[in-house]
Amino acid sequence: MSTTDQRKSPGMVQLPWYATGFRGDDLEYALGQITPFCVRYGALSYMVYRTRDDRYSMLQIIEFEHKHDWDRFWYGDEFVDMRAQCSGWYQVPLNYVWSDLVTSGSMPAAITFRAAVAQGDSA
Repeated sequence: MSTTDQRKSPGMVQLPWYATGFRGDDLEYALGQITPFCVRYGALSYMVYRTRDDRYSMLQIIEFEHKHDWDRFWYGDEFVDMRAQCSGWYQVPLNYVWSDLVTSGSMPAAITFRAAVAQGDSA
């Protein structure tokens, strides 16, 4: 894929969060509440992960077609207010990364269904 092709594809914003002491559950809840607002700003998809090995570590991933849509969300009232209200719940600075998707994949639903049937599970 050429550089020109990459600029035409959507980008992923990766924002690592690290909760302060005893605030992991609070931060998880806050991220779960604020992240869906990104679709109002043009997000194509979003995910929030919480690390199993370190329950204070979380990763917010949002896909946008254009970086300026991410900027609008980042500086939008909802996200600014969330960061202010939860300011003692996470470590600063927050540094996001804008990334281009290189490759992705998933298991087709038909294959996972066949595997379940083969194991004796039925839908």
